[in-house]
Amino acid sequence: MRPTEMNLEKNAPKSLLKTRKTSLKTILSIVFVSLMIAGSLPASAHCDSLDGPTIKDATKALETNNVNLVLKWISEEQEKEIIPLFKKTYALKSGDKEVYTIVKKHFFETLVRLHRQTEGAPFTGLKPAGTTKKIIQLSDQAIKNNDIDELLGKLNNHIGRVIKKKYEKVQTLDKVKNDSPDKGREYVEAYVDYTHTIESVHDIIEHGGGHSAHK
Repeated sequence: MRPTEMNLEKNAPKSLLKTRKTSLKTILSIVFVSLMIAGSLPASAHCDSLDGPTIKDATKALETNNVNLVLKWISEEQEKEIIPLFKKTYALKSGDKEVYTIVKKHFFETLVRLHRQTEGAPFTGLKPAGTTKKIIQLSDQAIKNNDIDELLGKLNNHIGRVIKKKYEKVQTLDKVKNDSPDKGREYVEAYVDYTHTIESVHDIIEHGGGHSAHK
């Protein structure tokens, strides 16, 4: 990097930090499947949705009286809270429907809250069915259909378009970056966004960054 460029980066506006955070959020959604392949899900995944995998397992557990179906979502230490609550909920299944509905909702909320704790994430309530992001729905569909190729093709195309657009912006501003301080700062902002985007993709794929291991 030339001295002029290094100086511009040193004096770049604080808005660059916001730019990096924005680009990182974008890339996190783009490389979701890469995290799945690595064996981890991001804390912002759909485990708190009523049509998400956690609640689906909880529903099936109550239908079949099999608490083991939900234990994978929590730590071994948390089992002492979930198992008694599951048994209480199942025992009320054939009783008053209104009471069962209330207790079942509490069981669902408790399960998701404990699961979120294993992720180091807060529980903000159960989300309605249908609120899961399209990319996560497609990711689940790929697992269900045992076919990742179509999803990877779409993701690769999207990643390519995003990076190419950022690259072209840098290339355009590179021609005028030394015309004035304002032009230089505009170039640096685009340059930082471009390089941090690529760096974020690389780091996430290489190192992962999802669930913490259950303790």
